[in-house]
Amino acid sequence: MADGQHRARGRRGAGRAARRAARLKPALTQNPYITRKLPIYEVLGEDGLELLEDNAETILQEIGIEFREDPEALQIWKDAGADVDGERVRFPRGMCRSLIQATAPKEFTQHARNPARSVSIGGDNTVFVPAYGPPFIRNLDEGRRYATIEDFRNFVKLAYLSPAIHHSGGTVCEPVDLPVNKRHLDMVYSHIRYSDKPFMGSVTQAERAQDTVEMAKIVFGEEFVDNNAVIASLINANSPMTFDGTMLGAAKVYARANQATVISPFILAGAMSPVTVAGTVAQLFAEAQAGMAFIQLVRPGAPVVFGTFGSSISMQSGAPTFGTPEPSLVLFIAASLARRLGVPFRSGGALCASKTADAQAAYESANTLQSTVLAGVNFVLHTAGWLEGGLAMGYEKFVMDADQAGMMQVFLKGVDLSENGQAMDAIREVGPGQHFLGCAHTQANFETAFYRSNIADNNSFEQWQSEGSMDAAQRANKIWKQMLEDYVAPEIDPAVDEALQDFITRRKSAFPDSNV
Repeated sequence: MADGQHRARGRRGAGRAARRAARLKPALTQNPYITRKLPIYEVLGEDGLELLEDNAETILQEIGIEFREDPEALQIWKDAGADVDGERVRFPRGMCRSLIQATAPKEFTQHARNPARSVSIGGDNTVFVPAYGPPFIRNLDEGRRYATIEDFRNFVKLAYLSPAIHHSGGTVCEPVDLPVNKRHLDMVYSHIRYSDKPFMGSVTQAERAQDTVEMAKIVFGEEFVDNNAVIASLINANSPMTFDGTMLGAAKVYARANQATVISPFILAGAMSPVTVAGTVAQLFAEAQAGMAFIQLVRPGAPVVFGTFGSSISMQSGAPTFGTPEPSLVLFIAASLARRLGVPFRSGGALCASKTADAQAAYESANTLQSTVLAGVNFVLHTAGWLEGGLAMGYEKFVMDADQAGMMQVFLKGVDLSENGQAMDAIREVGPGQHFLGCAHTQANFETAFYRSNIADNNSFEQWQSEGSMDAAQRANKIWKQMLEDYVAPEIDPAVDEALQDFITRRKSAFPDSNV
């Protein structure tokens, strides 16, 4: 009897170990970008949307947008018929909208080094992209510290290994151990070498944007780059109602190369826009239209994405807040305006103000992500890793967010109404008072029937306790370490890799290190 109990315990232990190993093993498959099957949720009707469109036109016509530190941009607007007064540009009513609708694509493909990883941006499609820009990283082992190029490579690898992350992203963290004026070369190379998903380019200077374009030409060929989008770039408006010279310089480089620009007003409502939802939406819509129209003047037909980063501040402390109702309303309305304008839309993600991957992070991120998918966002920057209002990239948070993105991918597939989905054979086979566990339909579908989280623990208390009583962050800690240990780089043409490294060496030797 004792031997039988021992063998039973051994089998249970072996089963737990197998489940643990399966949970920690990185997925080798990749999900394609999402083509949603669910309807989009609208929060405003026709009258409300028309009102906000009219208010945006009033802002463009009466108040205008400043295009700073870029005489060429001002001349482009003047030649197009806008009223240029110093650095302030005012636009005839309907001018920006007409320029965008005349030539901007409603949907476009961003090509990846691996064609199977290319994504379609716009329409009913959703692309999940990692967080962007944090100077710090956080993990359970080290806490919070400045990011390095090794961290940057790690997050590129984690994004590559995460099935529900469709894009490699851009500045997934800021590698502060490298000179500011040269780190973009290592960052772009990391996206190209350690992943074969689409990536974003540098925007911190026009010359760095040009370096990104030149590296893309090495990978894809000059003619292909001129005719196809292989780079996406994040061009932020310096709200309220301003584009600065740095962003304009990068935007012109990418537009002239026919590469995609995500024109995103960066707004913390109450500080950079009015405290109301309607006022914020009207302002950001005006800013985004001015930026997208400018791109079309630089190169008609260059892909643009209407982007928003809209959050709010605490009126008591001035600190940014996330996961609250008002930014969700801004997101829903801006998505509707993008569809009416006829351009792809970027917003949302898994945003939070929490410093660690705790309950606050989970609630705030879930609130943001749910609004994102219901609103029909096409390009979801900040899907995974975001902590501390974007100041930190979390290793555990990245894994947890990627798991949630996988759930959203299943959710957006909608309801299976095929013969198999209806499951009438199963209902006939089982009949009243029995269970479905052993029926043929269940046996045929059990492996794919429900989303299986690699983070959540749904076992008994005793089993959870016997496996170390770990919380979700501790389980995620083990997962990201195992993913990096098992990582195998995608193949790349050795001649292309050599040419990239030669380009980087030549560019780095052309000017001294600088921290500006």
